Amino acid sequence: MSNPTLLILAGDGIGPEVMGQVTRIIDWFGEKRDLAFDVEHDLVGGAAYDKHGTPLHDDTMAKALEADAVLLGAVGGPKYDALDFSVKPERGLLRLRKEMDLFSNLRPAQCFDALADFSSLKKELIAGLDIMIVRELTSGVYFGEPRGIFEEGNERVGINTQRYTESEIDRVARSAFELARRRGNKVCSMEKANVMESGILWREVVQRVHDADYPDVELSHMYADNGAMQLVRAPKQFDVILTDNLFGDILSDCAAMLTGSLGMLPSASLGAPNADGRPKALYEPVHGSAPDITGQGKANPIACILSFAMALRYSFDQGEEATRLEKAVEKVLADGARTADLMGEEGGTPISTTEMGDVILAALDASL
Repeated sequence: MSNPTLLILAGDGIGPEVMGQVTRIIDWFGEKRDLAFDVEHDLVGGAAYDKHGTPLHDDTMAKALEADAVLLGAVGGPKYDALDFSVKPERGLLRLRKEMDLFSNLRPAQCFDALADFSSLKKELIAGLDIMIVRELTSGVYFGEPRGIFEEGNERVGINTQRYTESEIDRVARSAFELARRRGNKVCSMEKANVMESGILWREVVQRVHDADYPDVELSHMYADNGAMQLVRAPKQFDVILTDNLFGDILSDCAAMLTGSLGMLPSASLGAPNADGRPKALYEPVHGSAPDITGQGKANPIACILSFAMALRYSFDQGEEATRLEKAVEKVLADGARTADLMGEEGGTPISTTEMGDVILAALDASL
């Protein structure tokens, strides 16, 4: 049988630096765990624009559609701020999401015990935190029509349309329920059914899918504004949070900071299963391209490494190996390894991007 395929799009800024550590870990799994991947590298974002004049070349898009999973580093930077909107680096990422039909965005917010003091919340509120936000990614207000800035009378008006079909809600709800069955078996669906018709439909469809096919999963509904408040009041009440594109964007960033550093947070964007049962999938860290530290060896590679752990779990059914990698990360943090973004008030000397890769590989070796 052929090896599973990975397309790596390191992108811009610190993307190549953090992805370099991921490739070392991919190689480790091939050498030490007989889990080899066929890896291909290509360009996205500003790097692709510099070479091709577009943030995502058609050939790269074709490769992404054929790959078993795509790993992406980061896109963007001030060098590209003046570009036309249609060719900005971020458009490459949006094209990947849209053409791969990656409708289910998984954003975990997990607080490692060693980093519990880094959150702005009290330690007892977030120690042991492990929640997952499932955000619908390809519809809603970011894609609805009509949209734009128009003349109306003697002034301009900006219009964006919140639009969801039953089928779009149905499929992302199923994604959340299936995920909950592998976790704490609890889903909280968040919308604004009190003021938005799309929220009323969202609640009705989620409830219908639950009652028909997932009655074993505990389901609750919550208005999204209350959900934001509850995330900073008592976040451990949640297991899986299901929400739409707009509210998911906001709530996932809110949840991200519960853990203390964006450098720690991975994500997965999943589509419908292919013929082999694997979903179309793109994995990326939540953090951006961080141009202020690019090339300085300061970037934290953990979010990108944990994104690969998500790929092991959700694309390749390698849950035990994903756990092995996550526990290696947990161990090095418990042992005091810190990149610059994880340095607390006690001070000390941060380790470099490559050195963080070194200690995680050592922890993986120790797990054998």
